[in-house]
Parts: sequence; structure tokens; C-alpha cells
Amino acid sequence: MRGDKVLKNPFKNMKKREWVLWSVSLSVVLLSNIAAGEFDPVTLSATVLGVTALIFVARGDVWGQILSVIFSILYAVNSYRFRYYGEMITYLTMSMPIAAFSVISWLRHPFKKGKNEVKIHKLTKLQIVLLSIGTAAVTVLFYFILKALNTPNLFFSTISITTSFLASSLMLLRNSYYAVAYAGNDIVLIVLWVLASIEDITYLPMIACFLMFLFNDMYGFISWKKREKTQGIAK
Repeated sequence: MRGDKVLKNPFKNMKKREWVLWSVSLSVVLLSNIAAGEFDPVTLSATVLGVTALIFVARGDVWGQILSVIFSILYAVNSYRFRYYGEMITYLTMSMPIAAFSVISWLRHPFKKGKNEVKIHKLTKLQIVLLSIGTAAVTVLFYFILKALNTPNLFFSTISITTSFLASSLMLLRNSYYAVAYAGNDIVLIVLWVLASIEDITYLPMIACFLMFLFNDMYGFISWKKREKTQGIAK
């Protein structure tokens, strides 16, 4: 696949409902940054990039993965500041690298040549087994790592890693159920950042961010399931 696919304008073919969802998402995260009472450029950049990335991911556009790489770095910085080491480690060592590999995978597997839409993949039985084993192993491993680091809200931090690993892996494999796993991850992260905001109100934008992530991921799942039909993916 030619590299010029990356340079195509990702906004060009957005549908009206996607413009509405993106506009609402941006408005919510921007207002939450104002409501926090203290402007933080890292938080603002992370939230804006995050909701924008998900719109493109929902469209199966590789730009979503490119922005996800940048979002992962900014989100890791925010997580470090509140000592959510699990989130920091997850995004720097797992989410960011997987998003980077996903850029390559999506570019190499377009639905149609010259079209900004990835070819959706149905998991094989072997992939399901390996993914299940990998998710269980990552969960156990990171539980003890986070416990050793005295990570706040250990239970939710561990569950966040479980859902994040599963979602990132499904994203790399170009499977529609990535959105379901990410929706689960969004719910866990909303809980984590609510707990953080109780101690420091400046983290309020992160709650708004993942609330919008939840809506975007639900839209993403619906969008990908529709694409399965147009791409002729067997159930």
C-alpha cells in the first residue's frame, strides 16, 4: 500500500452525524477544561486529540491510529502526575506501540485500493484462544507490578489494563469488537478519574474525555458492524 494514503484529508468524507458527534465531543471536553478552573495544556491536548482520533477510528481511517500514538504519550504524562502508574505503563508500553503497529497493519490491509477504509478481519479460533491467554497473563502480571508500585485504586487500575490490552489487540487485528472492549475500558477509566478528581478538580476534563470516548466507541462499534456488511464479512 502506498504511503500517500496517510496524507489524505481525513475530514473530507466525514458524514453529517460524524461532524455532529465530533463537534459535541470537542465542546464537552473544552467546557470541562474551563470548568476545572485551571488551564492545563497537556490535559487539553490529550482530550482534544483523543476524541478526534476515535472519530477517525470509527471510520476505519488510519489517521485514527496516528493520533492515538500521540494521545497515548500525553495521556501517560497525565497518569504519571496522579501516580496512576498502571495507566502510564499501559499506554507507553502497550497502547502506543500497538497503535503504531496498527498504522502499518491498516495501511497494508485496505478494503479497497486508494480508499481510506481498513479491511475488517474476523478472528480465527486460534486467535481467540491466544488472545484469551494473553489477556489473562497480562492481567496477572500487571496486578503484581501495580501492587508493588503502590498504585492508587489497584482493582480498577488492573481492570483497566485488562480491557485496554484486549481492545488494543483487537484494534491491531482489525476486528469490530475492539470498540466493545474499549467501551468497557472507558467505563473503568471514568471511575478512575472520578476518584482522581475528588482529590484534584483539575482532572475533571479526563472524566469528560472518557465519557465522550464511551459514546464514540459505541458509535464505532455500530459503524464497523455496518461496514462488515458492505465488506461482505461473514458472521
